[in-house]
Amino acid sequence: MAIRRPAVAGQFYAGTDKALRSQIEWCFRHRLGPGEVPKPVDRPLENLVGLISPHAGYMYSGPVAAHAFARLAGEGRPDIVVIIGPNHTGFGRSVAVSASKAWRTPLGDVDVDVELAKEIVDRAEIAVMDDEAHVFEHSIEVQLPFLQFLYGRGFRIVPICMKFQDLKTSTELGKAVAEAVASSGLSVLLLASTDLTHYEPHYVAVRKDAEVIRAVEALDVPALYRAVEELPVSMCGYGPVASVMVASLELGARRGELLKYATSGDITGDRTSVVGYASMVITR
Repeated sequence: MAIRRPAVAGQFYAGTDKALRSQIEWCFRHRLGPGEVPKPVDRPLENLVGLISPHAGYMYSGPVAAHAFARLAGEGRPDIVVIIGPNHTGFGRSVAVSASKAWRTPLGDVDVDVELAKEIVDRAEIAVMDDEAHVFEHSIEVQLPFLQFLYGRGFRIVPICMKFQDLKTSTELGKAVAEAVASSGLSVLLLASTDLTHYEPHYVAVRKDAEVIRAVEALDVPALYRAVEELPVSMCGYGPVASVMVASLELGARRGELLKYATSGDITGDRTSVVGYASMVITR
């Protein structure tokens, strides 16, 4: 399809341009957000390689997500954002790279960098060009309005949806992304979309999610999988996070940093059954 149309506009985030811009400003200014609306610095990214951002409805995770995008704005302007998210719907191929020419939100259209997308598919045997996985999936879509709010149409995207999230798949995809990015010569940001613990008491979520955060801070991919499998941690996008960690390491990253952690209970006041959210950056 030429344009991938929004699946969750008016549900996960506001459905009109004016209302969505107002909602994003609310996320930045929220008591759990960074506190102010950032102004992007107009320079290529240098030290910042990757972001990790949640993908729940903006009313729940938007203030946490805003921390990642505020940091991005202070670092510079990417030419391309490779966004990797989990497959919640079960549709489509195991690792599906969007074949659309553009993605649409209430803030307008964002072009897909078809050349880099094909380069990743050529380098990762498990990845294919496939739009079926993306039609109803929200994990990538909800990241776009924040990027559009900051940069307008001044960037392109490569959306990748992961149904298979095992270590082998994540490693293969991460290395392919790194090779393609390195050969592009462009300013590329890697963005992993994930929520953390799902539907457990707040204190349990905080304890379990801390292990995931420590693994990302250390860029320790095996530790991430140990936490997910052994505790266990019901994060939905561990594969995308692992892929971004692998790619970031290949591109010279040295550390991860937590910007903000909160749960849905911090928003609603109900801490009996929460979802955990974290904003993190990966830097050289």
